[in-house]
Amino acid sequence: EFLLNIPAFQGLKAEYPGARLTLAVDNCVYELAKRLPFVDELLIWENRRHSLSEILKFSRELKKKKYDACLIFNPSKEFNLVSWLAGIPLRSGYDRKCAFLLNRRIEDKKSEGLKHEVDYNLELLETIGITKSLYDFSLDIKDSDFPDARMSEIGLSGNDFIAVHPWASNKQKEWPVHKFQESCRRLALEFKVVVIGGKEERERSVEFCRGLKVIDLTGQTTLLELGGLLKRAKLLLTNDSGPMHLAAILDIPVAAIFRKSPAGVSPRRWGPVGEKNIVIENDNIADISVDEVMNEIKKII
Repeated sequence: EFLLNIPAFQGLKAEYPGARLTLAVDNCVYELAKRLPFVDELLIWENRRHSLSEILKFSRELKKKKYDACLIFNPSKEFNLVSWLAGIPLRSGYDRKCAFLLNRRIEDKKSEGLKHEVDYNLELLETIGITKSLYDFSLDIKDSDFPDARMSEIGLSGNDFIAVHPWASNKQKEWPVHKFQESCRRLALEFKVVVIGGKEERERSVEFCRGLKVIDLTGQTTLLELGGLLKRAKLLLTNDSGPMHLAAILDIPVAAIFRKSPAGVSPRRWGPVGEKNIVIENDNIADISVDEVMNEIKKII
């Protein structure tokens, strides 16, 4: 999760303020990455399988830039190979996926879920001697990223609405759809409700929103627009998801629904950061009741 790497990126820049910091990111988070004020350069390396010619081409580009060090936060055989072919002197990452190509390694214990993902990412900095922990998110999202004109167009003003994200990349992390629908019905009695999600959920959202008094923006916002929208929300009700992390680091209250186990997917590792948030968890996510969720939302509001 790109957003949960931000404190580690910030830690690198804080330790070496005179160094030039370059991030290689997937195209889908490129616009968000541009909003990190301490980053000097962005390169696109898509999260997909690359051909050998693409790997060789990218490694040659990196070699020309003469980087001193490379930290690989997302274990990848391809990027381990790229960093080695680029001749980067210090190559740090996790002890898996062709880790022999690296010269600084750390054991990957993330699946144990003993600490938060942010802390695991900060732990990687220790391989190059950085031990300070900075829970600092400097993502520059503005209200204007979802402009007033568009707010008015869909019938919103101020922060009079609650955002709902009923989807997750892993279906096992999803609270039952009918419970999300009932939550929307109850919330809509007092607030305007906006359903959000990616383009891949557009078809599901049409069925989800049928008969509900909600504004459906699923698949209709870029990540920057979503950030601008969430920044205006009163609260986000969500499964464990990217929008959950985006809202949390923007200091928007989050009511997050989680599976308690296994540990690798638990809120201890993936929960929203910050003090305003509430996590509703159960070993069986389907056993969480609508009443339980509504009661927790009332505590936040």
